[in-house]
Amino acid sequence: MTFTTGTSRRTVLAATAAAGLAMAAGAPAAHAAATGRTPSKELFGTLADGTKVYRWTLANGGTRLKVLSWGGVVQSLETPDRRGRTANVSLGFDNLADYVAKSPYFGGLIGRYGNRIAEGRFTLDGVTHQLPVNDGPNSLHGGDQGFDKRVWDVTPFTERGDVGLVLTRTSPDGEAGYPGALAVRVVYTLTSRGEWRIDYTATTDRATVLNLTSHAYFNLAGEGSGSVDGHLLELAAARYTPVGPTLIPTGELAPVARTPFDFRRPRAIGEAVRTPHEQIGHGQGIDHNYALDKGITARPEYALTVTDPGSGRVMKMYTTEPGMQVYTGNFLDGTLTGTSGRVYRQGDAFCLESQHFPDSPNQPSFPSTVLRPGDTFRSTTVHAFSAR
Repeated sequence: MTFTTGTSRRTVLAATAAAGLAMAAGAPAAHAAATGRTPSKELFGTLADGTKVYRWTLANGGTRLKVLSWGGVVQSLETPDRRGRTANVSLGFDNLADYVAKSPYFGGLIGRYGNRIAEGRFTLDGVTHQLPVNDGPNSLHGGDQGFDKRVWDVTPFTERGDVGLVLTRTSPDGEAGYPGALAVRVVYTLTSRGEWRIDYTATTDRATVLNLTSHAYFNLAGEGSGSVDGHLLELAAARYTPVGPTLIPTGELAPVARTPFDFRRPRAIGEAVRTPHEQIGHGQGIDHNYALDKGITARPEYALTVTDPGSGRVMKMYTTEPGMQVYTGNFLDGTLTGTSGRVYRQGDAFCLESQHFPDSPNQPSFPSTVLRPGDTFRSTTVHAFSAR
């Protein structure tokens, strides 16, 4: 994938992502020599058209991940606290019907374009493309039938102590208004150290725009345990992208200094979202993209740390992406009941979406999200868990 910032131009090829995908491609032959646990599969539900949806369970290095073939959804992510007690730290539902009818992207694999595109419209090579509008006047997360609402082909693998799933899907030309037939491969890996790694690759037969991410909702105290206000966030970003009333970036890269958006040192999420600021009002909390200090990188580099002081759980994230959308669960309203049987209220979770910037197709100053025939989109994000 070719990225453009100002007049500079470069193609980023993530060698680590390529290695992970090469491993996944050889997965069937690797089973006999595998040292990790073999992923298990069970029926999770059936769609109205008769399509069966399966749930895969991966366990490795103290972490357990449950993934649906529906939307590549991470239904559950279990990790131990400082006393070794395991809990699910990712929000979700216990049934397929709720995911289909009312999920706010719980655990979803987001595409073609993660985040918002103004008025659902962009122009590429002189041609204007109209997308579904599903978030006020804008298109959000690929529209109302994005990748998180499609059934993916899933192939398990084990290799050198790691276990994982290869998710593949071809999005046809014109799907949700996007040009080009897009072949997508996403690899979820649980490493022997309990890290959850995501490697994305994609190719197209026609110029298009692309921004893939994961929309897991986290609560490190445990899903359904209440507010994440006390979680401490440290984020390696000195700038963020302010938004207008409909949450479309203004185009400015503003300093976080002396604002509620400053997490350069560990800071309680609740303290930040309760600080008076016009931008907090726009999002009813934080729902903003941060320009990571590291920029676009060929290998995953450090982006952030989240700590829950109560349980001692810590999550660090590393990514090749230049941006991180921080969302503080502002629109959870007590109407959804999760896997624990408890309702989710405002502020009961946070999302950390590694990405390119929102509305980049309409913002020439932002890193480009254009993917052209002959180029390969590559992106990697790693979640590392520990307790202290």
